[in-house]
Amino acid sequence: MFRRIKEDIEVVFEQDPAARSYLEVVLTYSGLHAIWAHRIAHALFKRKLFFLARVISQISRFFTGIEIHPGAKIGRRFFIDHGMGVVIGETCEIGNNVTVFQGVTLGGTGKEKGKRHPTIKDNALIATGAKVLGSITIGENSKVGAGSVVLHEVPPNSTVVGIPGRVKIRDGVKIRKDLNHTDLPDPIADRFKEMENEIARLSSELESLRKERSQVNGHSYL
Repeated sequence: MFRRIKEDIEVVFEQDPAARSYLEVVLTYSGLHAIWAHRIAHALFKRKLFFLARVISQISRFFTGIEIHPGAKIGRRFFIDHGMGVVIGETCEIGNNVTVFQGVTLGGTGKEKGKRHPTIKDNALIATGAKVLGSITIGENSKVGAGSVVLHEVPPNSTVVGIPGRVKIRDGVKIRKDLNHTDLPDPIADRFKEMENEIARLSSELESLRKERSQVNGHSYL
């Protein structure tokens, strides 16, 4: 147990350059407090002491502003930076070395039963204000950009941004166009392409009109 506590503290120093001392981290980092409280609540939850587990999780929520359902499964070296407004649902599964920032929701869509919350694989990062909803998987080493809303599976080694979230980078390569349902086309780029085609069409029509007029008048306006 003490080894795990020490590991949690070391993760804070690795992830947060503002951390200055062990005493500061232990006493003032709400994300750390929420994780420790969750471990107790989750142990009670597994023993079917559901009411007591929920009481502990709600007390933790009151003091930290972070709501983690006691049924959620969380791996090692999990780091919550700042943390206010973070919500993690009951059937959420989080791997090792995962980082989430304030305002993140790992929730359901309200339609599923059973496994209805996301699975976050090892080394993933969920940035400020992102919403990952439904029984979907965020692949290993993937990143979800700030404010994104993710409703579909995310492959490993990918970066997702936008509303709805779409893959912009995979395996270090920018995605320009992909027919996979997780990689939606860029609507802005498509609109620019349409405008370019329309300008080309109008230029062609104008050129034809100039030629017709020059033929009627017997001389060129070109």
